[in-house]
Amino acid sequence: MDKQLILSKYSKSEDKLLISKMLDKIKLTQTKNSIEHIDFLDLYQQNLLQKIIYQEKIQNIFFYGGIENAERKLLIVYPEKLSNLIKENRLNFPIKCMRINLPKEMYGKYHHNNYLGGLIKLGIKREKIGDILVFEDGADILFLEDIEKFLVTNISFLTRFNKSNIEIISIKEIRKKEIKKKELNLSISSLRMDVLIAEVLNTSRKNAEELLKEGRIFLNYENIQKGTKQIKEGDILTIRGKGKYEIGMLEGTTKNGKIKIKVHQFI
Repeated sequence: MDKQLILSKYSKSEDKLLISKMLDKIKLTQTKNSIEHIDFLDLYQQNLLQKIIYQEKIQNIFFYGGIENAERKLLIVYPEKLSNLIKENRLNFPIKCMRINLPKEMYGKYHHNNYLGGLIKLGIKREKIGDILVFEDGADILFLEDIEKFLVTNISFLTRFNKSNIEIISIKEIRKKEIKKKELNLSISSLRMDVLIAEVLNTSRKNAEELLKEGRIFLNYENIQKGTKQIKEGDILTIRGKGKYEIGMLEGTTKNGKIKIKVHQFI
């Protein structure tokens, strides 16, 4: 593989850095005959690397998040000599899980951002944290094993968790999270990104444009800053700090010419 040629096809510095890291891990694996990994990646980052893996026909590499249908995943690179062990699932990867059991008076009061915000407040980098599965009575949080000691020592110092029972559990004990969606029936003047954001959040176009400028809008996990971007059925819209939405069916127009559209909000 020609590293410089591959990197020359990308303009964003953060994309180049991530791609370079993957190529370096591949080279390191080949040199040392060892398993290497890149810390937890979001879906945009996974899609970016997956394109290169496919284009370059890279072997002995895969994404792994610890649980079925994980959203955040590690990139694992392994030497050919370990292929059979990988296929037979006989190797352990550096993912651990912490369960936070809330006191009864706090049931149903914490959401994803409450857990993630607490971990970030401790100084833990986002890439060290995998999926956070939230339930009424608490959460199961996947993380990299290299922060286990720090996490166990410090998380109880957070006021929001100081009355909670916190334990490390095995990956097999993680509860399965049911995906819930709320259907929104909207009427919008166009399929522009800024129009949809304003309608979904029940806010003004001006506020929608501010969210775009602040880099808080993602379409199919890629950051979007232009309000003119057109949306289509099946797109995934993420508004950082506000929620995640799936664009559903377009259902014709209203009498005054607005587009009728179904949007499914993840809850």
